[in-house]
Amino acid sequence: MAQAILLQAVETLGDRGEVVDVSPGYLRNFLVPRKLAQPATPGAIAEAQRRMDAAEKAAQEAADRAEENAALLTKTVLTIPQQAGEDGRLFGSVTAEDIVEAIKQARGLKIDRRKIHIDEPIKSVGTYMVEVEVADGVTTTVKTMVVDQK
Repeated sequence: MAQAILLQAVETLGDRGEVVDVSPGYLRNFLVPRKLAQPATPGAIAEAQRRMDAAEKAAQEAADRAEENAALLTKTVLTIPQQAGEDGRLFGSVTAEDIVEAIKQARGLKIDRRKIHIDEPIKSVGTYMVEVEVADGVTTTVKTMVVDQK
C-alpha cells in the first residue's frame, strides 16, 4: 500500500489534508492526475500537518472574533431615523440593508444583509429585537429603535 495526502475531500477516502493508505495504481493513475492527492513523503506529511495546524488556529481565531463581535452587538442599540406619519407608520420601511448600514456606522462591522433575520420589513415606529448572524453558528440580537425623523 502507498500513502497519499489528500489535497481535496474524496468521498470514499477522507477529508482534505488526511494521510490515507491507497493502492499504488489508484494513487498514480487516478488521484494524482486529478490533483486529488499527492504521494506522502516525510516532508509532505510535515507540510500538511503544519497547514492543518495553521487552519485550525485561524478557525479558532475567527470563532473568537465572532464571539467578541456578538458580545459587542448585544450591547449595541441602533437608532434608525425614518420619516413617519402622525399615526407612527413609516412612509417607507426599514429593511435588512438599513440595519446593516446602521451596524456599520455604529460599530464598524461589515455584516452581510442575508445574515439579518427579520420576518418582514419594519413599517412602523418602535423598538424591535433583530436577530443577527455574526458568523456560522454565532447569533445575537440587536435592539433596534426606529424613530420619527421629523
